[in-house]
Amino acid sequence: MAAVAGVETVKITVNEIELEVPKGEMIVESVKRLGLEIPIFCYHRRLKPVGMCRMCLVEVGFRQDDGSVRKMPKPQAACTLPASDKMAVYTDSAMVHADRKGVLEFLLINHPLDCPICDRGGECPLQNNTLVYGPSTSRFLEMKRHLPKAFPLSQYVTLDLERCIQCGRCVRFTEEISGDSQLAFRFRGALMQPSTYQLTDFDSKFSGNVIEICPVGALTSAKYRFRARPWDLETKPAVCTECSNGCSVWFDHRAGKFVRINGRTNEQVNEEWTCDKGKFGHDWYNSEDRLKSVLVRDGDALKESSWSAGYASIVAAFPGGAGAGLVGPKLSNESLFLFGRMFKQAFKGGDIDFRWTRDTADLVGKGSSSIASLENRRSVLVFGPLADESPIVFLRVRKGWFNHGTKVVVACTGDNEADSFAHAVLRYQPGTAGELAKGLAAMMQGQADVNAVASATGVSADQLRRAAEALDKDSAIVTTHALLNEQGGKDAVGALKSGANFNCYALGANEQGAIELGIQQGRVTEAILQAATSGQTKALWLVGCDPLNDFHDRALAQRALETVEFLVVQDTTMTESAHYASVVLPMAAPAEQDGTFTNCERRVQRIRQVIPPPGESKPAWRIFNECLLRATEVTPFFNTREVMQAIASEHAVFAKVTEEGLEGEGVLLGG
Repeated sequence: MAAVAGVETVKITVNEIELEVPKGEMIVESVKRLGLEIPIFCYHRRLKPVGMCRMCLVEVGFRQDDGSVRKMPKPQAACTLPASDKMAVYTDSAMVHADRKGVLEFLLINHPLDCPICDRGGECPLQNNTLVYGPSTSRFLEMKRHLPKAFPLSQYVTLDLERCIQCGRCVRFTEEISGDSQLAFRFRGALMQPSTYQLTDFDSKFSGNVIEICPVGALTSAKYRFRARPWDLETKPAVCTECSNGCSVWFDHRAGKFVRINGRTNEQVNEEWTCDKGKFGHDWYNSEDRLKSVLVRDGDALKESSWSAGYASIVAAFPGGAGAGLVGPKLSNESLFLFGRMFKQAFKGGDIDFRWTRDTADLVGKGSSSIASLENRRSVLVFGPLADESPIVFLRVRKGWFNHGTKVVVACTGDNEADSFAHAVLRYQPGTAGELAKGLAAMMQGQADVNAVASATGVSADQLRRAAEALDKDSAIVTTHALLNEQGGKDAVGALKSGANFNCYALGANEQGAIELGIQQGRVTEAILQAATSGQTKALWLVGCDPLNDFHDRALAQRALETVEFLVVQDTTMTESAHYASVVLPMAAPAEQDGTFTNCERRVQRIRQVIPPPGESKPAWRIFNECLLRATEVTPFFNTREVMQAIASEHAVFAKVTEEGLEGEGVLLGG
């Protein structure tokens, strides 16, 4: 096998097959290069090896100069054994088979026979390893131990202590990956069990991952509990749309209904992790409030109608240039593109905006750092509560600190998850974000007066000096559009964007796509609502958004909705704004249609339709396409591939986005 350039390699043999692998690589990974498998429980390739379960025992020796192999007297754990020159590994010997059978026999002494009712049944590593490597019958007739069953660690995670094999994966995840260290082992021996401190709620923002990495059914999902069996489910790849990170996920469904989300490997984005918002935040797909038919106002009531009637009233209500549209963050690139084209060609202009922050700024939206690159930075400045706003980016920054010693400087008004590993914590007074950002920008150029910045912002001068020590012109700056909701946030963005590695990541699923496609035209969101209130805007179209909840000034939003002559609300569920609508259009959710989404690092990824939309719901791009067709004499688009081709022809940045390129990890714009 060819060696990777720049990596020191060694030659080993696995079952007498010669292999060249990176020096220090764990044998459990080296064996995979030959398509072989070593059974594991405690080992996980993204966690530090601990050798707790002993399931991966193999025979190991070293090849001598005369060609013979001198074996170690005892089997070795392949998950903690680094590859070294002339090493000989045997994974299929009689000793190895006996060891695996013995380990499984011990694990099963007290393990309950819950397989018929266990949610892990059918996809359980313990079950699989027992069938392949374990004993055919049990020699133990004694009474098994009994411990509390179905103990709720949190609203999402349920613990069954009888099933726990003490592999430590869950504990190590909270210590090494999420960093909250909320789980730890209590007691010793047979009583050892994972638990939270003083039995408090397991409220980690990434708690759902421990369910997936648990190799038995000890940690299960309270949301999924008893809902389905693996063989009842259909599983398809999808992209999470609950925030802008664009995590790759597996979308499990049954009989056309959403069941659960699991992480899907994408080394460039989420590796294989999910946040709880993404893992448990998709229940709205099955909501009873899902819109299923067109509603048209008749007096004081909204009554079911047809698509043709809805289109007819919309085309008549949007006069040339006097209409406006507000867009939410969950529309695909194709839908956004056709929404803009519809206003330009069918409605002869009008105002469109997608931004819901208090302040707007010329963000450009072209961050210079990919998500994966953040773990290799020497230093990173985090401005704001990153774990809440961009959770997977937070995990990458923390990984950089944990694995590579990245110095992290955190600036925030309150407590922050990144404080626990920060090199410097800059706790500034509300309203002084602009002053602090200007000071930090000057510090990165070696020009700031630390005492003056401390006096203006309330930040400790000592912490500012520590920050100045860590930061320089090559440091990555990471913040999100949420900074624009703070007083002085616009000034802060303006000061920070002078940095060469400035990244102001979007918040919504496809907010970045709206930036790339130039969806904003004419008035901004606040001005659009004011124009609707004053009567300048005669018709308003809301797509996947609810100004009463999304906009910071609810009173203004309410006046606008009450005053505007004609209001179209297009959404997946019945929103508060829909009660003011003249026409309500049922829209398919992201996983109910084909389309592409651009995440915060400008990576375009595709979602193919996973489940059918309910009732008469249609994809947003098709709604705009049909409305455009009724208002003008244009050739319609027949599928999202044709729409993407039109996008690529009009927006050069999408030129490399092809059907083939979207397979796998997606296409990075500008990459």
